[in-house]
Amino acid sequence: MRRYLPLVLTMVFWASSFATSKLTVAAVPVPVAAALRFGGGAVVLLAVVLATGQGVRPDRRGWSMIWLLGLLGVFGYNFLFFFALTMAPAGDGSMIVPVLSPVITTVVTAVLGRDRLAGVRLVGLVLAGCGAIVFFLGTPTGPGAAHRLIGDLVFVAAAVVWSAYTVCGRPVLRRFPPLPVTAYACAIGALLLACASIPFLGQVHAADLSGRFWLTEVYLMIFPTAVAFPLFYRGVRLLGPARAATMMFLVPVFGLGFAFVLLGETVTVVQAVGSVLMLTGAWLAVTHRQRFTTSRISMKISD
Repeated sequence: MRRYLPLVLTMVFWASSFATSKLTVAAVPVPVAAALRFGGGAVVLLAVVLATGQGVRPDRRGWSMIWLLGLLGVFGYNFLFFFALTMAPAGDGSMIVPVLSPVITTVVTAVLGRDRLAGVRLVGLVLAGCGAIVFFLGTPTGPGAAHRLIGDLVFVAAAVVWSAYTVCGRPVLRRFPPLPVTAYACAIGALLLACASIPFLGQVHAADLSGRFWLTEVYLMIFPTAVAFPLFYRGVRLLGPARAATMMFLVPVFGLGFAFVLLGETVTVVQAVGSVLMLTGAWLAVTHRQRFTTSRISMKISD
């Protein structure tokens, strides 16, 4: 059971980031909240890279690829993620993003000819798509419903961007270790977020920010950002990529729990049905990979 602990903790940290991030965007503008989280997270990650001696010196092509990862996975994804939190519940995001991202990635890799879709996996994709439709149809009606629906669609856009980050990241991880790549991309994305936050700094009054806000930001900097990624890669090495992919589906479960405890959020019965369909379909589509694909990833992880 101890082998599962790093991945379980990772999923808990990542799941908690939905509700805790919503607390921060209630106090400061979106670019500022995102820049604070990833600015601090980048500092911690870079310190870990230096302390463990895992620094690398990418060539020009390597740096261009890492810059792309920072642009997509840190700046683009988190700008959409934090923006969506201002319109939709954190629980919606914790269900939509971690479930649809691997499904979209699976479709993209199939379109690019890197993977095959057949049998159980194809059924899973259809089931996940139907679940997403049911989830959106279950959005409560009344005042604010349209606002929430737009936020949920922004979460979908964030899932698309994260899938692009995942696909673009695979060639980079074949050349460089994952920890320094993550640290460098995080630093680049944090720099872009910091630039985007400059026009909004006049709206921030540090004296009005509570101690709870700063504790939440410190938590986001350290645990879901700087601690979770090294734990995830350790878990992959202990259990392999296939089991790690399966563990990702704990994020929606924990995420809904955090949203209820910290924010008092709930989901409708129809949304719950859609969530189950999405989870089941995504699990079938993502975990039933062909043996040669898993073997190739395992060989890379063990290098």
